[in-house]
Parts: sequence; C-alpha cells; structure tokens
Amino acid sequence: MTKPVALVVGASRGIGRQVAIDLAKNNYTVVVAAKSTSDPQASPFPPDPNSPASTLTTVAREITSSAGDALAIPVDVRHEDSINNLITTIISKYGRIDLLVYNSGAIYWSSVANTPLKRFQLMQRVNPEGLYAVVQACLPHFSPAARIVVVSPPIYSRFFRGKTAYAMGKVGMSVLTKGLGMDFVREGKVGSGMAISSIWPAVAIESAATQHFSGEEERVDLRKATIFSDAILGIIRAPAEKVNGELFLDEDFLRDFCGVTDFSGYSVVEGASPRRIMPAVLPDLRVAEQDDEGRRIDLAKAKM
Repeated sequence: MTKPVALVVGASRGIGRQVAIDLAKNNYTVVVAAKSTSDPQASPFPPDPNSPASTLTTVAREITSSAGDALAIPVDVRHEDSINNLITTIISKYGRIDLLVYNSGAIYWSSVANTPLKRFQLMQRVNPEGLYAVVQACLPHFSPAARIVVVSPPIYSRFFRGKTAYAMGKVGMSVLTKGLGMDFVREGKVGSGMAISSIWPAVAIESAATQHFSGEEERVDLRKATIFSDAILGIIRAPAEKVNGELFLDEDFLRDFCGVTDFSGYSVVEGASPRRIMPAVLPDLRVAEQDDEGRRIDLAKAKM
C-alpha cells in the first residue's frame, strides 16, 4: 500500500520543519514547500532548525537521511502560477493529496498607525490569500478522506490588540476554516472523512518567529515545536466530525482529545513552566440560529 501524501507549505524551518519531519516518521510521503532553497549538501548538517540555513532542501535531506520519503518543491504563495506549478508537480508524481498543512506566514506586530501599507499587503498576500489560493488549487485533487490543517488562531478580541494588521489576516484564515468546514458538511464530505481544522499554540513555541521577540532569559516561556506536530498528528487521526471547522489550541487539544496530562517534556528550558499566552476560555462563535441559512444565494451558479 502506498503511503499517504502530505503537503506542508511553509516547511523550511521552525514549526513547519518539525511537522514535516514528524509526518515522515509517521509513514507519510511529505512534500515540503517554501520559498527558501539552498545546497542540501552544505555543512554543517543538519543546520540550526530556526535559522535561515534551514531551507526546504535541507529539510527534505533530513527526512530522506532518516529513511523517510520527501520531495522539495519551491513555492511563492503570493503568485498563482507558482502554486499551480506546485500542485501540478505533486499530482503528476503522486496522483493525489491526503493532507495539507498550511504554515506559511508573514508577521509584523504594531499599531495601525505604525504598520506600513506594504507590510499590511504582504501579510494579506501570504496569510489569508496564500491559504485561499493553495486550498482552492488542492480541492480537486484531495482524496475522499483528506485533511487540511491551518496554522491560525481562535477568534477572540484580545488577539487584535497591538497587531491589528496581522490579526486581520490570521483571523481571516480562521474564518476560512469555519466556512470551508460548513461547505464540507453541506456537501457530505465529512461523512467520508474529510475535514479542515485550525491550530494555534497555547504557549509560545521556539521558532524563527519567536527568536525576533525572545532573549535568552525569555526561553523559559517557550515550548519545543514537537508539541505542535504532536497536536497536528492527533487532529488528523481524530474522527472528521469531531475536528471539522474547529479552531484548536495545541495544549488543550492534546489534553482534551489525546489524554496528555504532562507537558513538561515540551519545555525548551528543562524544569520551566512556560507562561500561557492564550485565554483559558474562548468564546463560542455559534448562535441559536446556527443552522438557519435563510435563502442561500450562490452567485457562481446564478445567471449573471
């Protein structure tokens, strides 16, 4: 039996790298996709997983060096042609996609007044627009029980504070998770095992992004990226109806769905108790009229 095929977009370092490596360890053929490439034979090897020396080509080498199956394909999610080339290459080689993990992200945290328009536009192109374009390109090629996992947050007001431009895009990604999940239910795909979920860290994770914000003394508040990949593995193994359209936190999912009670092994600094950055309780976005669509209009099917 052939291995399931996973596409990890944004797999060059940090969280994306760890997810790709752990999927390969769990019998997936992994397509690692990102912008950054390098000579995979360059030394030292393996490179620092959170440094620019870690690229999609070195990640693919890490996987194949451990007897896993990996294919590195460069992609720039800002450009439709690049995305189409990625998907065409995957389908020509493997014929299907069983899992998509979208980890690509652009980040700039500041107030509206201090966020340049170009920074805002970059974040929208990489975050919600890139996700939308990749998902739409993958949809015709998903296997019947395919899963999509999006790195985006639960929707709650405190997340917007001090980083509105960034939050607009990341919350938009969560809206796609909610909306496409509803499409899957309406189209009967969840019964076949298809689902889309979002995941976000409850505690800051050591990555290329957190290196910008954390000094050596702040490493006590970081967790290893393995907690994120463990949660993703749990999500894709869970029944589709339990995870479809849901916005999860890694720690909470592992505790509530996988029975994990000891998280000490995930701390970057041994013996530390990293500070939780997410609320303990999040709002329920459903309303009493959740299932009432009223008169549904689909302009794609209407006569224009």
